[in-house]
Amino acid sequence: MRRILLLLILSVSFSLLWAQADVSSKIDYLIKGLPAGSEVGISVFDLTAKKPVYTYRDTKLCRPASTMKLLTTITALSRPDADEPFRTEVWYKGIIEQDTLRGDLYVIGGFDPEFDDQSLDTLVDKVITYPFSAIDGRVYGDISMKDSLYWGHGWAWDDTPAAYQPYLSPLMYHKGMVTVTVTPSVERGEAASVVCDPASSYYTLTNTTRTRTPSAGKFELTRGWLENKNNLMVSGNVENRHSSDINVFSSQDFFMHVFSERLKDRGMEIPFGYAFAAFTPDSLSTCMVRYERPVQEVVNQTMKESDNLSAEALLCRLGAQATGKKHISAKDGIAEINKLIRQLGHQPADYKIVDGCGLSNYDYLSPALLVDFLKFAYSRTDVFRKLYKSLPVAGIDGTLKYRMKQTKAYKNVHAKTGSYTAINALAGYLKASNGHDIAFVIMNQNVLSAAKARDFQDKVCGVLCEF
Repeated sequence: MRRILLLLILSVSFSLLWAQADVSSKIDYLIKGLPAGSEVGISVFDLTAKKPVYTYRDTKLCRPASTMKLLTTITALSRPDADEPFRTEVWYKGIIEQDTLRGDLYVIGGFDPEFDDQSLDTLVDKVITYPFSAIDGRVYGDISMKDSLYWGHGWAWDDTPAAYQPYLSPLMYHKGMVTVTVTPSVERGEAASVVCDPASSYYTLTNTTRTRTPSAGKFELTRGWLENKNNLMVSGNVENRHSSDINVFSSQDFFMHVFSERLKDRGMEIPFGYAFAAFTPDSLSTCMVRYERPVQEVVNQTMKESDNLSAEALLCRLGAQATGKKHISAKDGIAEINKLIRQLGHQPADYKIVDGCGLSNYDYLSPALLVDFLKFAYSRTDVFRKLYKSLPVAGIDGTLKYRMKQTKAYKNVHAKTGSYTAINALAGYLKASNGHDIAFVIMNQNVLSAAKARDFQDKVCGVLCEF
């Protein structure tokens, strides 16, 4: 009996070793097919068996692109106060006399990155229920939560006015951008119809488009971004209806301008306009409304849509929670990420982290570090549950919606993508055919064809899902 049991154990062990050797040879073969001059770092770990499956240059420093968001999010979710919502508050300081507030109104920013039209209207609806219709004072925006640096270290200055590079502020509205929808006219040569959302006098619009007129040139949406102007300009040939997003300069001004605008539309008199100042409560202070955003909603946006603004909001809040101070900088949040790096047995000095979203050209991580963050998250049920549900699912949603369909990886891969010029990465979890949970990191570097890098990653995931 003992002999039979021993043979069974040896048989299973041999099968596992053979399967792992088969995985290694298949991935090795795929690596040989990568474009000349490109590089890749890979780390794969079996979370169920608690052992490595495959590594290839896993300690090599790589630019992570948006897989950097995993470090930010996992660190944020691991805190005891991780479930504290993002808050935006309105207070007044003064007294109400004969339909007039003798004092000031304050909007206190908490860096809610998903604060939209509905959120703003909620604030306005509540403010106008108070028994005054005139403010004999100022409307202030409190942006003291964060320092005044509106872009991350190493962000490319000429990426603006693209919406993926917002001007960061504790008071964000509509992600600091305007959505411009252009619809061709019925008649060729006529100007196309242009609708901007949200509508506001904060920006101007110039429309010189032409419907189905190739000689009008290529369609373009821009603004005078070199001069920090908010003069939206739409030009060129319009063949079909489409929407584009464009950022606007000074997110906090965008917020306060529209907030004041909406109050005035509802009958509120604000003769002295808005300004910015830190709020200090006193005996004459009253909280009028508090708007809260669940953290899971922000995490979902960070992961599913690879939202840079949401990731930076998580980083800023991480610093604020850890230090308890105001005027938080990116360094305060990064210090918390470095603490977790050290806790996982790595040295922060061996890596370079300068932002929370991976948009910077200065970020450098290794696959080995990133897979250890994934292993840590998996070991913490409270963290893993929130992270896993936020990750894009292969062939289903988010940035993996159109990938890995008709393969073994379909629905089995939950992972974060990362890409910009010559960089493409994929990191997350997958379910192998033997039922094991696998953590993996694939970081392609110096590959100009993003399509080839994605194809390589999808094939590696397919091999691992068949493991």
